Amino acid sequence: MSRFYWVRHGPTHARGMVGWSDLPADLTDAPRLARLAAHLPEGALVISSDLTRARATADAITGPRARLADDPDLREIHFGAWELQAFDAIPDQTRLRAFWDAPGDIRPPGGESWHEVSARVGRAVARILAAHPGRDIVAVAHMGVILTQVQAALGLTAYEAFGHRIEPLSVTELHRQGPEWQVRAINHCP
Repeated sequence: MSRFYWVRHGPTHARGMVGWSDLPADLTDAPRLARLAAHLPEGALVISSDLTRARATADAITGPRARLADDPDLREIHFGAWELQAFDAIPDQTRLRAFWDAPGDIRPPGGESWHEVSARVGRAVARILAAHPGRDIVAVAHMGVILTQVQAALGLTAYEAFGHRIEPLSVTELHRQGPEWQVRAINHCP
C-alpha cells in the first residue's frame, strides 16, 4: 500500500488567483509547522512543487525524512492572463464563471484547463508511485493540485471537488491499495 500525505503550502496572503507566480509562503508559525511535521510519518519521502511557497514549506517540515527533487508537474493551475487578478477585475466574466462553474476544458487566456492540470498531476503521481512503490509520500503542493487528487479518489466531478476546502498547512491523506484510492482525511489541520 502507498500512502500520500498531500500538504498545502503555507499561506501567501496574496489576493486574487495565484497559480504559477512564485510567491513566498509565510512560515512564521513555528508551533504549527512543528505539529504538522510531527503528524507526518517518520519514514516518508518528501516531494514538492518547484514553486518557492511549496518548496520552502517542504523544507520546513522535512526533518530527518528523505527529500526528493522538486517536481514542476505538482505546480498549481496556470491561470495565464488571470494570474494575480481579483475575480471582479477579470474582463470576461462569462468565461471566468464558466471556468469555475463547469470546470473541464475551459482555460484562462494563456493558462490551462482543469482537465490539463488534472492530467499533469496524474502523470506526476503515477511517476512517484512507479519510482517508490509502497512508500509513504509527503507531497507539498497547492490547493488545485490536491483537489485533482480528491476528485480522482472520490470519483467526483470537478465542480464537486471544488466544494472541498484545502487550508494552508492542511493534510489530505489518500491511501492506494491496488488500483483504488481510499480517502482517510481531507483538509486535516494538525
